[in-house]
Amino acid sequence: MVQKFGCTREDAEDIVQEMYIKIKKRVDAGTDVMFDENEVNYYYVFTTVKNLYLDQKRKQKRFILTEIDENEVKTEQNVQFLEMYQECNDVLSTFHWYDQQVFEIINSGTNIRQLSKKTTISYFSLYNTYNKVKKTIKQKLNL
Repeated sequence: MVQKFGCTREDAEDIVQEMYIKIKKRVDAGTDVMFDENEVNYYYVFTTVKNLYLDQKRKQKRFILTEIDENEVKTEQNVQFLEMYQECNDVLSTFHWYDQQVFEIINSGTNIRQLSKKTTISYFSLYNTYNKVKKTIKQKLNL
């Protein structure tokens, strides 16, 4: 059934195993997955499998793995990336130093909530600053 969604046999087996684990946890927690005394609620099983498949697809979209041959050099893409990066830095340099610092710290992976605790700056102030800078950069770079 899972292979009909369009995944490989190995992925289908993983999803089915995850489905069994998830349903086992729900049964242990007291959820009733039986249609009647002898029959399993197939709709419940199907919904669980479908949701696990969709979760897996969402995760795969976030991490696109590409293989790069050592001899292959993609100079056009590198040049385009460097030009875009330079344009972004040029736009960023037009902001006030506070806006630049907040954007760079949050963009490097620091959680806004953690930064707010460390600096005792209001969460909403940091959030609004970050979004203002990000929105302006997108507008100026036509993204």
